[in-house]
Amino acid sequence: MMMINSTEVLFFTLTAYFHSDVLNYLYFTVVLCLYVLIIVSNVLLIAVICVNRSLHEPMFLFLCSLFVNELYGSLGLFPFLLVQILSDVHIIPAPLCFLQIYCVYTYAHIEFCNLAIMSYDRYLAICRPLQYRALMTPSRIAGLVALTWLFPLLESVAGILMTVSLQLCGNVIHKIYCHNHSIVKLACAATTASNVGGIVYMFTIILGIIVLILYSYAEILKVCFSGSKQTRQKALSTCAPHLASILNFSFACFFDLFQSRLDVSAVPGALRVVLSLYFLTCQPLLNPLLYGLNLSKIRSFSKRLVLGRAELPAPQKH
Repeated sequence: MMMINSTEVLFFTLTAYFHSDVLNYLYFTVVLCLYVLIIVSNVLLIAVICVNRSLHEPMFLFLCSLFVNELYGSLGLFPFLLVQILSDVHIIPAPLCFLQIYCVYTYAHIEFCNLAIMSYDRYLAICRPLQYRALMTPSRIAGLVALTWLFPLLESVAGILMTVSLQLCGNVIHKIYCHNHSIVKLACAATTASNVGGIVYMFTIILGIIVLILYSYAEILKVCFSGSKQTRQKALSTCAPHLASILNFSFACFFDLFQSRLDVSAVPGALRVVLSLYFLTCQPLLNPLLYGLNLSKIRSFSKRLVLGRAELPAPQKH
């Protein structure tokens, strides 16, 4: 087979789409409704947090960063998916394919970083309440949010450049969107450097983030079981949606990781497609639902904003 540099590949072909003229419009409608729901729910909660000064607290500002990331990740998938559903030929230009990979992987990395920072914030609020205000200063909040975004955006460039430099023997991806490991598997030669880079990334960055989250919640559980019933209920009410979000996203990421590296040909094609989309669709839908319904402040202000009675900042007196 002819070896070509990935920069010389003009397009990639996606083979996981089903050809059904009748159902294509139904799929398009369902995906469009999901995308609109994601945009409306996340934008609504971002607006609620930004408009109400009483929500300008560390926890809600980190939540705002989380909701912005849901919009960012959805933008990397849904517009492309809507175009492909109605297309007869499922191809994607190589530069756009690598851009989509960059968006998807930075989204996942930013999501984990956001969840880790939120775990640390809950640890300080519950385990060290007297020092919380001194530790969570506006400058530190801004620094944590900046680190949550800048580090993944810069760090992921190295992984993309490594994939772009590979010598490829094909351009067929057995997915419905561009996937980094699927392109790596097209390489003609051994991909030791790419595999080692992925392992190092998993056992340093991701493992470090998971350890931080586990440590934070281990300390929170100690306080919950040693404190009063009221303290335990308050801690669990604020931590429950966050814990559910972490478990859901971790499951989605690890499933995507196993699916890309193991032989899942025995799994029905339709189920593989649904499960591969779970990684990028469930979290943007679930987070607004979890936090919008479970956190009383967000729930009450959301109702006021929808009904046109949001509390706007009071005008300053001159």
